Amino acid sequence: MLWSAAKAVDPTDPASPPPVSFDEAARHANEAAGWVEQNWATWLSTGLRILLILAVAVVLRHLVRRALTKLIERMNRSAQAVQGSALGGLLVNAERRRQRSEAIGSVLRSVASFLILGTAGLMVLGAFNVNLAPLLASAGVAGVAIGFGARNLVTDFLSGVFMILEDQYGVGDSVDAGVASGEVIEVGLRVTKLRGDNGEIWYVRNGEIKRIGNLSQGWSTATVDVTVHPGEDLDTVREVIAEAGENLSRTEPWNEALWGPVEVLGLTEVLLDSMTIRTSAKTMPGKSLSVERELRWRIKRAFDKAGIRIVGGLPVTVTDDAPADPTAAMSAPSAFANTSSPQSVAATPLTPPTGPPNLSK
Repeated sequence: MLWSAAKAVDPTDPASPPPVSFDEAARHANEAAGWVEQNWATWLSTGLRILLILAVAVVLRHLVRRALTKLIERMNRSAQAVQGSALGGLLVNAERRRQRSEAIGSVLRSVASFLILGTAGLMVLGAFNVNLAPLLASAGVAGVAIGFGARNLVTDFLSGVFMILEDQYGVGDSVDAGVASGEVIEVGLRVTKLRGDNGEIWYVRNGEIKRIGNLSQGWSTATVDVTVHPGEDLDTVREVIAEAGENLSRTEPWNEALWGPVEVLGLTEVLLDSMTIRTSAKTMPGKSLSVERELRWRIKRAFDKAGIRIVGGLPVTVTDDAPADPTAAMSAPSAFANTSSPQSVAATPLTPPTGPPNLSK
C-alpha cells in the first residue's frame, strides 16, 4: 500500500505535495485529538453558559411582561368597578384610565424587553471573549447620529411619556393645547387627538405642545351676567336671582353638577341705561356651560314672573292717564303771518305810480 501511494505521487512534478507517511498522519491525528481534548471542556462550558443566559433572559422577559400585563389589567378592573358606582363619572373616566394604563404598560414592557435582551446579548458576546469596548463606542456614535436625525421623533416620544406619567390630561378632557383646542379622544406616545368644537379632529404632536390648559380637572366656574333696567330695585333683583339659583340647586340632575351655592356677586357695570349683575357658581368639571344655560333660562323666567325689565327686551307700555297736551298738534307760527316782518315786506309786490310820467328829461 505504501508502494501504491508512492507510485501515485510524481516526484518530478514541483506542484505535487510531498508524500505523507502513516507516521505523520498519525501524529497530526493525535495533535487534533489532543487539541479537541484540551478545548472540549471550554466549548461545552461556553455553550452551556450561552444557553443558560438565553434561557434566563427569555424566562425573565416573559415573567416581567406578564407581571406588567397583570398590573395593567388590575388597574383597568379597578377603574371599571369605580365607573359602575354612583360617583363613577366624578372620580374617574374608565376610557381615560384604560388608555393611560395601556400606554404606560407598553412603555414599561418595551423598556424591560430592551434592557433584558440587550444585557443578554452583551453577556453572550462576552462569553465568546469579544472585546465590547469598540462595539459600545460604535453603538454610542450611532445613537448620537440617530438622535440628531430623528430628534423630533425622540422629542415627541419623550414628551408623550412624561405627559402620560404626570397625567396632565386624558380621554374626555377639554384642553387648550395652544395650537389647537377641543376634547381629547386619544392619547398616544407621539400624537394626541383632539376633537374641535365643529367636529374636526386635530392631530397634535406631543413635542409641539409647549403649554397645556386642562379645563376638566378640579372644578369649573359657571358665570352669568344679567343686564337689567337702571330703575329696578337691586334688592328685589338679588332676591329673585337667589331664589332661581336655589331652585336650580334642588333640581336633579343639576344638584350633582353644582358643587356650591349660586352666589350673586354684585354689580359689575352701571350705565345710564343699564345695570349688569354677575352671578357665579362652582360646578363639576366640564359642566359649566350647561349650568350657565340652565341658570339663564331660570333667571329669565323668574324676571318675567316678577316683572323685572331686562335691557334689550320689549318696550315698556306707559299706563299713566295724564291729559294730552293741546298744543302738541299745533304747528309753529310762520314769519309770513306778521305783515310787518321783513319776510312779508320782501314778499309784498311793488305798487305802480299813479301820476303822468315825467318826460322833461
